[in-house]
Amino acid sequence: MKKILITLLSLCMFGFGYAAHYITDNAADKKTPQKVSGIGGIFFKCKNPKVLKEWYGKHLGINTDKYGTSFEWRLSDDSTKKGYTQWSPFKETTTYFAPSVKDFMINYRVDDMEFLVKELRNGGVTILDTVATYDYGKFIHILDPEGNKIELWEPNDIVYGKNLIGVTK
Repeated sequence: MKKILITLLSLCMFGFGYAAHYITDNAADKKTPQKVSGIGGIFFKCKNPKVLKEWYGKHLGINTDKYGTSFEWRLSDDSTKKGYTQWSPFKETTTYFAPSVKDFMINYRVDDMEFLVKELRNGGVTILDTVATYDYGKFIHILDPEGNKIELWEPNDIVYGKNLIGVTK
């Protein structure tokens, strides 16, 4: 009887240990998606974008096209994949940043637009539009608590990289 009780107790302990291991392993596999993965772009107002782009080209070596430039970099977790950060001066009269009255707008790269939009809605964040989808990625605009317009971008870096003209490396 004593051997049976010890055997049953050992099996129960093994079972509890296995269950705890299974639960913790599965919890680790179900990570919350990363919300923002980096800066996708810096957009700012200026008096004369053409003159400013020429100045940055002459003095800082930034190659530009009609939109500005894209800085190319490599993903840290897979150096075979490229990523891009857009730099774009806008005419000071642009309404693209509205309803924000600030002279800048930051574009953040995100990994999972649908997940993030759902989380933002649930969190009461002001969402200004619907997700716009292009071959080079998905976009949506939100406001932070101080009224700064923020652009979120889930990039398709492969397509985006093929469409670039003035890339700065």
